[in-house]
Amino acid sequence: MVGRSNVGKSSLINALVRRQLARTSATPGKTRLANFFRVQRGSAPAFHLVDLPGYGYARGGDPSAREFQRLTEAYFGRATGQPLSATGTADAKAERPEAGSLKPVAIGVLLLVDSRHPGLESDLEAWRWLGEQPVARGIVGTKVDKLTRAERTRHAREIESLFQTPVLLVSAQTGEGLDELWKMIARLPSQTVA
Repeated sequence: MVGRSNVGKSSLINALVRRQLARTSATPGKTRLANFFRVQRGSAPAFHLVDLPGYGYARGGDPSAREFQRLTEAYFGRATGQPLSATGTADAKAERPEAGSLKPVAIGVLLLVDSRHPGLESDLEAWRWLGEQPVARGIVGTKVDKLTRAERTRHAREIESLFQTPVLLVSAQTGEGLDELWKMIARLPSQTVA
């Protein structure tokens, strides 16, 4: 899961699994590393939910932003089997890894956006960047419980228009949309990536 700091990534993971797995805080920027959670729902095969640090929070300034960029590029490079350059970033010109090294895995990425604030430039930039990666992606609007019925409709339309894809609105607090989110998670990695 990818999204701005304090968009509710860790809270959403906890709501999905109905346990307190991911550490949460009202303070933005609490998640500093990629956290992997092995999840199995019913008799379905187990998979990993990955809670990545949020972007867009200024604590730590430029060094923190560079660290976030290195972490995400390294994560997506390794997860998709792209070789990493000496700087730890995916390098399209490098040779493929040798046999026996890391193999690509099927991944899907959910970009979480705060449904109260559709169209933030950092979210649009993250969506464009994810579009350049060899992964299936989807949009989830969080904190929908904080919107009126009219705002939900208006904000969902705006998000869908800006990102050019359907949005799933969810609430970690009330559980709204979680069943649909499980279905989205199940089908996302199997989608064809252009």
